[in-house]
Amino acid sequence: MHYYKDIIFEKPLPEEIRRLGLLPADLHFHTRHSDSATRVRDALKLAARRGVGLAITDHNQVSGVADAERQKIHVPLIPGIEVSANDGPHILLYFYSASDLLDFDRRHVENNRRDGPFTAIHLDTPDILDRREDYSCIAVEAHPCGYAFLNRGVQRCVAGACIGEEVFSCLDALEVICGGMARSHNLKAAGLAVAHGLGRTGGTDGHLLHELGGVVTCAEADTVEELLDAIRARKTVIIGRERPLVEKAVMGTAVLPHHLPYTVPILQARWEQSLPWIRRFVRARLNGPASPRPEDEKSRETGRGGAR
Repeated sequence: MHYYKDIIFEKPLPEEIRRLGLLPADLHFHTRHSDSATRVRDALKLAARRGVGLAITDHNQVSGVADAERQKIHVPLIPGIEVSANDGPHILLYFYSASDLLDFDRRHVENNRRDGPFTAIHLDTPDILDRREDYSCIAVEAHPCGYAFLNRGVQRCVAGACIGEEVFSCLDALEVICGGMARSHNLKAAGLAVAHGLGRTGGTDGHLLHELGGVVTCAEADTVEELLDAIRARKTVIIGRERPLVEKAVMGTAVLPHHLPYTVPILQARWEQSLPWIRRFVRARLNGPASPRPEDEKSRETGRGGAR
């Protein structure tokens, strides 16, 4: 199992991190503006108390960032959103300004949402990455290896031939420590980031208040702009640990009520995302093993004759 000097699987100690001249920030956190019960004000107050920056990355929603902008709590706030692509991956977009984030949402996300606001929108990954090019922002793939059996990661979709491998060239970074993933998946994500020359980020993917700051992205930065520049320049250190299985179960139980009212559109999105996999499976079953070519048969006969 390969470990990396700038990816540290330990509990973050923000005070010590700051003493080293680094800014720590949890770059993946959800609030009640999507599928969490956490109030924005409570998240900001805890981030200030723990000494970490925060990216509010609600699913296909930016109202949490707008709410945070209105609060008078001094915390490095990274304007962000987690966009659920129609073909499966979850894309974290971090903007240099909240106004750009709000404009991106208004022009590209709002009109493409399904009836289930937290499930996949009607845009595929290449479309989302192409449309963000008009803005000062960076694109990061969340949990690249996917969650459980779901294709919520770009690597899983590439492996399943749903998306071409060239998608990696359109990203700025990969999330290499996601609090909700297994260690093996995070290590694989780290290897992918190295292989494709991408930056690295980390975040809790937290939905419960106490999770905030459990995984942080650190950089020599005094401002949000400098932090984002460091991610793009591949000059970050990621520190954190994955949640224990029991805590993952607690989080899943807490999140479920937010999704139940949208069961039908969620199932519809899952079905549409599964269709390419189903078609390939059916095609493979119908076609069966490839028939041997005549020249192959002749070669085998010659081989048998020579062995006698």
